[in-house]
Amino acid sequence: MKLIFMGTPEFAVPSLKKLLEAGHEVFAVFTQPDRPVGRKQIVTPPPVKVLAVERGIPVYQPTKIKTAEARAEIEPLFQTTDAGIVAAYGRILPEWMLAAPRLGCINVHSSLLPKYRGAAPINWAIACGETETGVTIMQMDAGMDTGAMLLQGKAAIGERETSAELTPRLAELGAGLLVETLAKLERGELTPIPQNDADATYAPILKREDGQVNWVLTATEIYNRQRGFTPFPGCYTFLDDQRLELIGIAAAAASEDARNLHFGTVCEVQKDSFSIVCGGNTILRVMEVQPAGKRVMPVRDFLNGAKLAIGTTFKSVEVAQA
Repeated sequence: MKLIFMGTPEFAVPSLKKLLEAGHEVFAVFTQPDRPVGRKQIVTPPPVKVLAVERGIPVYQPTKIKTAEARAEIEPLFQTTDAGIVAAYGRILPEWMLAAPRLGCINVHSSLLPKYRGAAPINWAIACGETETGVTIMQMDAGMDTGAMLLQGKAAIGERETSAELTPRLAELGAGLLVETLAKLERGELTPIPQNDADATYAPILKREDGQVNWVLTATEIYNRQRGFTPFPGCYTFLDDQRLELIGIAAAAASEDARNLHFGTVCEVQKDSFSIVCGGNTILRVMEVQPAGKRVMPVRDFLNGAKLAIGTTFKSVEVAQA
């Protein structure tokens, strides 16, 4: 097929590679503009752009796609293609762009739709304690991930797996499904399946404050959020006004004594760990931390300076749910 590819981060790279390996003609790549990255704020091209340049594919990085000027420039290009392929592009497409290709626009979405529609499906699936997720190849419409489903593939989520570890697995799964979808579309073997909106859930974009611990949650819920929110926004709390990133943590049942303490209170201090009271008669055992401005360190080293004691209380906040 003659295709336009729209994608930006590492998640989209396997899809573009698979399309090229399968012999499709990707004659244009749309991706987000180059952005400053890291502490030194070095302007860096998106991963999809890097691959496209390597393969000699023309790259477009419009800052706006919903203006009349953008439509006048871009629409003729889309009208010459069989399908637009979207994998984590990072923009909501206007309706004229969705309708311009012969087969419309096809999205690689990293969840088992209709669950976890939105910008951060992998993160929220883990944070919500799911044991299974997957990828849906979807015919895009004007709604937020509401289009008819073409193919789905499932993947188990490991008990300790983080979003950073799960994302590349789903990217490869989605790339394979995408190529299979296009082959079946060409042969007329696919029937789009409408989503059941009643079963839909929403996975909003992550904000920095989503990482702050609410100690009313159970220890397992906090642990799941840490896995889902790694590397961003992480899992952190405040001791007085000092931010403390929780790195190595585990959930456990609370003792009778701990159940009488307020949520967020230190109930146990040992040589290599300390424990904090959480909701649901549970405690969160902390083995590794990163104080603000310092390296990741074992609790043994942290306790040398922090002098943490039973009864110390960490701050708590209310948190968003998917």
